[in-house]
Amino acid sequence: MESMDGSGKQKLLLDDHKERHFTAGEIVRDIIIGVSDGLTVPFALAAGLSGANASSSIILTAGIAEVAAGAISMGLGGYLAAKSEADHYMRELKREQEEIITVPDIEAAEIEEILSQYGLEPHESAPVVNALRRRPQAWLDFMMKFELGLEKPDPRRAMQSAFTIALAYVLGGFVPLIPYMLVPRAEEAVIASVVLTLVALLIFGYGKGRFTGNKPLRSALQTALIGALASAAAFGMAKAVRAIP
Repeated sequence: MESMDGSGKQKLLLDDHKERHFTAGEIVRDIIIGVSDGLTVPFALAAGLSGANASSSIILTAGIAEVAAGAISMGLGGYLAAKSEADHYMRELKREQEEIITVPDIEAAEIEEILSQYGLEPHESAPVVNALRRRPQAWLDFMMKFELGLEKPDPRRAMQSAFTIALAYVLGGFVPLIPYMLVPRAEEAVIASVVLTLVALLIFGYGKGRFTGNKPLRSALQTALIGALASAAAFGMAKAVRAIP
């Protein structure tokens, strides 16, 4: 049997060991933003209109209009945020590229400084620095990631973020409106909306806690509490305004 070199052994080890890390963090973040606002804002709006003694049909119409406007606004916000991140990355990439060409010795010294933060001595980091200097693209990628802390953005990220946030907002926004579709009396529909939305907020908060590494039960209670406070404030304000002669 032929002996295997170091690189071959490393490849076998990597093939045998498949790490199961969660890598969809940006998508989950977008879903959390969309669903969180989608559950809370239309819920507060419906509660406020119920406090003003509006009919179920008016609340439903206003709620659907708010969900549509909110989804567009949130989706556009997600698009602009992702586009800004991509533009910032490209500006820094161009600047770093110019510095590697014009002041290579300073950039090489910065590599040594970065590696020293990981405990590498100058004689240990020197081969790494020299190897990177022979590979300009790898050098550039290294500086972007380890000096500036920037990851290359997915070119499809802006559109994906916009679509994900908007869709999540719509899905979350229709939850508090479902009772108003089924119950003609707003006084009864608002109770069902409160119960249904609080249950949805608890489930959503629990799932958010699991994905983000926080305590799921605590996350569920916090999420439900925020939604309850928002709807109570809207309902109480509507009642107060209505009571003004």
